[in-house]
Amino acid sequence: MKQTFKTALVLLLLILLILPPLSSNQDVSANKTNSNLSTELNEILSDERLDGAIAGISVRSANSGELIYENYSETRLTPASNMKLFTAGAALETLGADYRFTTELLTDGVVKNKFLKGNLYLKGKGDPTLLKEDFDELANSLKEKGVHKIKGDLIGDNSWYEDEALSQDLSWSDEDNYYGAKVSALTASPNEDYDAGTVIVEAYPGKHPGDPVDVRLSPSSDVIEVQNRAKTVSADEDAELSITRKHGSNTILVEGEISVDATRKREWIAVWNPAEYALSLMKQALKEAGIQFKGDMALHKTPDDTTLLIEKKSMPLSELLIPFMKLSNNGHAELLVKEMGKIKKKEGSWDAGLEVMNDFLEEVGLDTDEMRLRDGSGISHVSLIKPNQLSDYLYRIQTKRWFEAFHYSLPVAGDADRFEGGTLRYRMRDTAAEQIVHAKTGSLTGVSSLSGYVEQGNGLVFSIMLNQYVEEDDIKDIEDEVAVVLATYAEEK
Repeated sequence: MKQTFKTALVLLLLILLILPPLSSNQDVSANKTNSNLSTELNEILSDERLDGAIAGISVRSANSGELIYENYSETRLTPASNMKLFTAGAALETLGADYRFTTELLTDGVVKNKFLKGNLYLKGKGDPTLLKEDFDELANSLKEKGVHKIKGDLIGDNSWYEDEALSQDLSWSDEDNYYGAKVSALTASPNEDYDAGTVIVEAYPGKHPGDPVDVRLSPSSDVIEVQNRAKTVSADEDAELSITRKHGSNTILVEGEISVDATRKREWIAVWNPAEYALSLMKQALKEAGIQFKGDMALHKTPDDTTLLIEKKSMPLSELLIPFMKLSNNGHAELLVKEMGKIKKKEGSWDAGLEVMNDFLEEVGLDTDEMRLRDGSGISHVSLIKPNQLSDYLYRIQTKRWFEAFHYSLPVAGDADRFEGGTLRYRMRDTAAEQIVHAKTGSLTGVSSLSGYVEQGNGLVFSIMLNQYVEEDDIKDIEDEVAVVLATYAEEK
């Protein structure tokens, strides 16, 4: 009898060790909730638009970093502009949230009796935010220093970065588009989107059919030539207008037709030589300030024995992050890569800058041997990241001193304000994700991505990368559906 009792007791103990504790109701509930989440997400991913494609998804707790859901999360995928999440973090860590770019006016001569006898040097150090009014301000400040005439040349210096101006995987067909603009240490932007190295071209119809199209540049520059071959046609005629730039030149071609009742067509066109473009705006500013200048314009490195006359500081990096991340500005990303290389490695190149990014990611705790980084913007089709790596990164950087600036730079779902909602301002409106999902978008041919945070309940971190799909239309709807489910899940949790 005693032996039977002992045997029963041993069996009971074994059963108790195998079974979950009676106090685990919360864990059972959590597992059930996670199971429901998986069911919903798996159903979304069964969409026929993803047939033959790869949908990489990684979802974590924002508090613990614990994986809650994953699908192809350990598969290397093309991130598109989600690469900017790495670039922004590396720049904040390397340069600091208060970092400012500088632009300098220097001379190798002397100022005497309102004459500057010597050359005037405009030295760029990477500022992508220089507008026409900034060149005007430089010219006016020069006049306030007593310079009314210049007997010498106007020299532009873009030697702060190395000469390679286009990232290695940029397609030739993108180079005249604003998102493929050249990266130059001396450059200018047409407006407060700060698309450096571009000019805005506006085409307006003439008053009557047959009239030439009215073409305007903003800002105007005497180094940019417009060849206007377009005409105005009647309202009932088919009209198609193209605005492009000739390869290897600053010649802009306006061709085709525009309807007489059209408002306008506007394009941002990348210039061929950003430093020459910026220098022309400086020359124009000198003239408008009433400073007499009859010398030549040229691009050269500033000699060592020059005197600094004026220094212009940009906005801090924390503010630049708003147009950079909210509007997904490729030029800012690539320029920041070069700037990190210049400051950290004394070399303003992509190779040096990507080394800095690589070092930063390793310090964060990521295995960079498991990824491929080719640029800072994500325009490369060659870069590869695992969704689990990106979600892990977003979880880990929450403790960084600069995280608030990083987080604020992310687009906000459904927020109509352009510099709040950014590239998400028209997405997920009137859903559970509106104002709750803060995330970076990304797009290339056959690639769409969305990674960021769900600001609800205990919070979630997620990364979605859709690759190798053929159907381009409405593919982002799938990302939005996932984000809405995550927002709902976070609220219920």
